[in-house]
Amino acid sequence: MNALYIETVEAFPDTTITLTNGKKYVVTESVEQVRMFILQFYQSINLLGKYDLEGMNDEE
Repeated sequence: MNALYIETVEAFPDTTITLTNGKKYVVTESVEQVRMFILQFYQSINLLGKYDLEGMNDEE
């Protein structure tokens, strides 16, 4: 799944990913795990800088 097409990630209580085309996928990972995968992907393609992922939680 391409993280660029993810519109929302929600828990209903199952983690549901909605893409920009409206398709929905239920995954076994938690919302936080999906968030971390997305951030890692963005960093791997240099879309985001090299943030300390643990430190980002303090800034929110």
